[in-house]
Amino acid sequence: MTDQRPQYGEIATLEEQRRAAGLPPIVEAEPETSTPPRSAAPEVSSPRRAGAPVDRFVTIALLAYGLVNVVVTALSYLDFSTAMNEVMRLMGIDGEFTNYAQGRLWGTIAALVLAVGWSVTAYLSIRRLRRGRLTWWVPVAGAFVTTIVASICVAIPMMGDPAFVEFLSSSALP
Repeated sequence: MTDQRPQYGEIATLEEQRRAAGLPPIVEAEPETSTPPRSAAPEVSSPRRAGAPVDRFVTIALLAYGLVNVVVTALSYLDFSTAMNEVMRLMGIDGEFTNYAQGRLWGTIAALVLAVGWSVTAYLSIRRLRRGRLTWWVPVAGAFVTTIVASICVAIPMMGDPAFVEFLSSSALP
């Protein structure tokens, strides 16, 4: 038998060796759980949903339809008097649209509202598509909001036109 004593660190555990060397203890990694902690940011690349191709197709189709609609409607708003004369004719209103100054101003504003509304809707839709989120509803909501704002812009000069006001007052009376 040998009566040799163990050399420094031969029998000591890693933790005892670190403590003897003046180093902090080793913190063992906690085992990973199946659910991430609440403060963790969501993963950037989420798995694609089963309906993603259909959602993508519907979203792009709605944006394309909206773009055609915006271009046609905005061009008619830029020639506001002609467009309002046609509307008045279809409604059965006798007379012509004569509120030219307000019609030109508010028709231009309505055309800009349509263009900006479609642009914001397209931006938000593309952003959601890239993130893999359900998106078909964004063009629908964008069209709804944009149409309401543009309709208000169109109603302002219509309510200032004498022929249109006469039609409203005559149809309100029995």
